[in-house]
Amino acid sequence: MSERRKGLIYGLGAYLLWGLFPLYWPLLEPAGPLEILANRIIWSLVVVALILAVTKNWSWLRGVSSNRRQMLLLGAAAITITLNWGTYIYGVNSEQVVQTSLGYFINPLVSILRVWQWVAVGLGAVAVLVLTFDYGHPPWIALVLAFSFGTYGLLKKTLNMGTVESLAVETGLLFLPAMGFLVYLQSQGQNTLSQEGPVHAALLVTTGFVTAVPLLFFGAAATRIPLTWLGLLQYIAPVIQFLIGVFVYDEAMPASRWLGFIFVWSALVLIAVESVVAHRKPATDALQPITE
Repeated sequence: MSERRKGLIYGLGAYLLWGLFPLYWPLLEPAGPLEILANRIIWSLVVVALILAVTKNWSWLRGVSSNRRQMLLLGAAAITITLNWGTYIYGVNSEQVVQTSLGYFINPLVSILRVWQWVAVGLGAVAVLVLTFDYGHPPWIALVLAFSFGTYGLLKKTLNMGTVESLAVETGLLFLPAMGFLVYLQSQGQNTLSQEGPVHAALLVTTGFVTAVPLLFFGAAATRIPLTWLGLLQYIAPVIQFLIGVFVYDEAMPASRWLGFIFVWSALVLIAVESVVAHRKPATDALQPITE
C-alpha cells in the first residue's frame, strides 16, 4: 500500500472518530462537563506517557523544559485546547450538537490569507448574523469552538512539535488543576468516577484513549498526504456531527437556521475550490485542518 493511501486511511479514521464524538460524551453522564474535562486531561496524560514510555521517546523533554518561549507557547496551547474541549463537551451534553458542528464548519474561516477567502469570511459573517437572529443570541458555542481551535492551530504551527510530545506537555501543565478539581468533587461527595460503578469509571478512563487515538491517526496522515487533502477531509467531522444532531438527537432546525448553515456551507465550498485552484498554481495552502 502506498504511503499516500495509508495517509488517506489514517486521515479518514481520525475525522470519522472525531465526527462520532457526540455519541460518546453523553455516555459519561451523570458526570458534568467539568468533571469529564478533568478526567479527559488526566487520562490523556496517562495514555501519552505510556506511548512515550513504550517508544522510549524522552530526549525532547530536556530541550523543551529549558526553552522558556516554547513553554509559554505550550501553556497558551494548553489553555486554548482546554477551553475548546470543555466547550465541546458542554455543547454536546446540553443537546446543542448542531451548534458544535457549526463551530467546526466555521473553523476554516478563522485563518484567511487570500482575496476569495475573504469573500468566504463575509458569507460566514452573514451566517453568524442570521443564526444570531434565529437563536436570539450569538452562537457562542460555535464561535468559541472555532476561534479556540484556530488559536490552538496557530500555536501548534508555531511550536512545530510532535503530536504526542505536545499533548504530553499540555496535559502535564493541566494535570494538577484537573486533579485538584476531582479531589474537590470527592470531598463534596460528587465525584462520579468513584460513585457510579465500574462501567462508568471505565468509560471515564477511556477519555484518554478517545483523545489520543484520533490525534495519532491525524499525525500519521499529516506526514503522508498533502495539507490540501487534510483540509478537505476536515469537513467529514462536522458533517457527521450535524447529521447526529439532526437525525439522532432530533434537534430543531427551523428555516432561519437552515439559511444560516447554507451561508456557512457556501463559504466552505468557496474556500475549498479556491484552495484547490491555488494549490495547483502552486501557492501556499491556506486550509487549516482541525483536530479534536
